[in-house]
Order: sequence, then C-alpha cells, then structure tokens
Amino acid sequence: MKTQIANSQQPIAKSNFKTVFETYNWDTLEQEIYAVSKTDVETVLAKEKITLNDFKVLISPAAKPFIEHMAQRSHQLTKKRFGNTIQMYIPMYLSNECQNICTYCGFSMTNKIPRKTLSDAEILKEVEHIKKLGYDHILLVTGEANRTVGVSYLKHAIQLIKKHFSNISIEVQPLDQEEYEALIAEGLYAVLVYQETYHEATYKTHHPKGKKSNFNYRLDTPDRLGKAGIHKIGLGALFGLEDWRVDSFYTALHLKYLQKTYWRTKYSISFPRLRPHQGDVEPKVEMTDTDLVQLICAYRMLDEDVELSMSTRESETFRNNIIKLGITSISAESKTNPGGYAVAPQSLEQFEISDERSTDAIKNMIQSQGYEVVWKDWDRSYVNSH
Repeated sequence: MKTQIANSQQPIAKSNFKTVFETYNWDTLEQEIYAVSKTDVETVLAKEKITLNDFKVLISPAAKPFIEHMAQRSHQLTKKRFGNTIQMYIPMYLSNECQNICTYCGFSMTNKIPRKTLSDAEILKEVEHIKKLGYDHILLVTGEANRTVGVSYLKHAIQLIKKHFSNISIEVQPLDQEEYEALIAEGLYAVLVYQETYHEATYKTHHPKGKKSNFNYRLDTPDRLGKAGIHKIGLGALFGLEDWRVDSFYTALHLKYLQKTYWRTKYSISFPRLRPHQGDVEPKVEMTDTDLVQLICAYRMLDEDVELSMSTRESETFRNNIIKLGITSISAESKTNPGGYAVAPQSLEQFEISDERSTDAIKNMIQSQGYEVVWKDWDRSYVNSH
C-alpha cells in the first residue's frame, strides 16, 4: 500500500519553489549566518524542535565549538528513526557524452576525451558484476546529452535491468514532467538532481553553455518530479563553488518547501565536495572535514526523517567516522566512468574518488561499528516482505 500511495498522483502545486526562492537574498542570508553569536547557538541547542531559522544558527561559524553536542544529538535522532542500519548503493555510469560546459566536471563538452555510451550487452555485463557484489539498489548516471542518452535510452536501460534490482535511481539531465512520468511507469524509483549552487551569478559562471546553463529550469526540476509522483528526490549543492553555508541554507529551504508541497515523496540530501578531475577548477571556498560534520549534524537536527547520503568522494577515515553521526546511506567501490566495473575499467572518470575500498571492506567497516547493512530501500524492503 505504501508504494502505491507514493507513486499515485501528487497534489498539484499552485506555485513553485522559485516563488519561495525569490523572497530570499543571498547577501542578507550570508550576513545573518556570520552574525550568529554563541548565545544564539546555546538558545537553539536548548530547543527540542529545530526550524529553518535555527538551521542558520547551527551552520554558522559560532556553532563550531558545539559540534560534539550536535554530533551526539544527531546520532540519537538518526538511531531513533533509522535504527542501527546503513543502506548501501552503487552508481553505474551509462555514458560520458555531454552537451554542457561545466567548469568542474571531467565530462564537460570542452574536454577532449574519448566518449562512450554503453550498449545493451555492456550494460548487462556491468549489471552482472554489480550483482555479484551484493547490491540491490543502483544509481544510473549519465552526462547531459539528450540526443544520445535521452528519455528513450533511459527508458530502455530501466527495462533492461529492472528485474535485477529492487530500486533504480537516476542522476541525469533534468527532464520534463511527462518524461519523468514515463520513466516512473517503467519502474524508476528515485531521481537525484543537484542545483550545484543556488547563487545564480556563480551558477552561470560555471555553466556557460548547454541546457544546464538554464538556472531556472534546473531549479524547477524537483517541482516537476513532485508533480510526476516520484517516490524519492535527492537534493544537494556542490561544495566549493560558493559559500557552503549559504548554499546549504537554500538546500534546506528547498527541502522544506518540497516536503510541504509533495508530502508523499521521500527526500535525501547528499554532500559532494569538489574533487580533482580533467580540466580542474579550484574551490572558491574550502569546506573542511569539521565543516562537513557540522553540516551533517545540522541537517539531522532539522529533519530526523531525511536520508543523508555519503559518496566515495570522501576519504576512508572521514567515512569511517561519519557512520554514527547521521549518515543513512553510503556508496562503495564506485566507478565514475562508463563501463568502469567490467567493460572499460580504464576509461576517463568524471572525478577522482577518494575511498577506493571494496564493497566487502565497507560492509565489514559498517558492521564493526555495530550497524547492519541494508541493500535496498527501507520502505520497499518493508512493503515487499508483507
């Protein structure tokens, strides 16, 4: 019954997030966050329920000395909602063809690299390898190339592999509502779509050409997904393009708007930091490990139900230590190149991963901390067992 409800028609929003977004000012938010005092932090930490305004306080520089307190509270909230479980998933890159110019991405159209899109046989060869690792939750990733890896290609890929996985998610170019509806009908479970940065001028600097240069179309994507009735939406910003604190507030604002508007949909937040890649760009703002821990704990205190996801961009040590602090899903053994598992292991990666441990090594690390590994989505696991 849960699955049927989640995939039924969502309430139609009379407006969209852009309406909410335009009521806030980046510079004003930045000033407010950096003006937070120690007393402000203590006041917020004494509260049982955290609001969006409180979230600004928790991500401020003034909250740094209180990270231990935040970490303990984050751990307690996560354990209360998710128990001692960590979900594992794996990305499978279908194509590195892309029609966009993105200054921070190895797949950018300007990079002179060999381009590859997997055939049916190659997709199934990758699937065979991934299934042997134990995964039941797969994330399909492509560059943004409508002509090569558009809806028809994605629809066919889902049809090809859906009997092998309980959950299929995608991280591809933003699509129209009807296109999402067509993919959902084939078994699409979740869509990850990151705004990269909510600072419009900076966004345009890093996306000068291609469909992705349309800031507003990307901003409206989660609204189209909500109206299409998707089961889960993944949000996030790419840390390093702009001030991570302000971008994170906008992400939280986006999350709260979506939860209120499309309440049948589940949500997740990811925390990608800029990693080395072909055609490097230096981060405008550094986000330290301590900063990232602070942010993860702040999100958990804001929302005990949202899923918080950690990729292999981060180091072994960091990922080991973050397990008990609020993260609920983690990838392992990721390859960020098409065919990277079995077909073409040496092809160019989208970015360099940091944690290169095997799936078994990550599973053992999780279990050594007293946690159980979950190979598929919790809701789907519950539904399918009844």
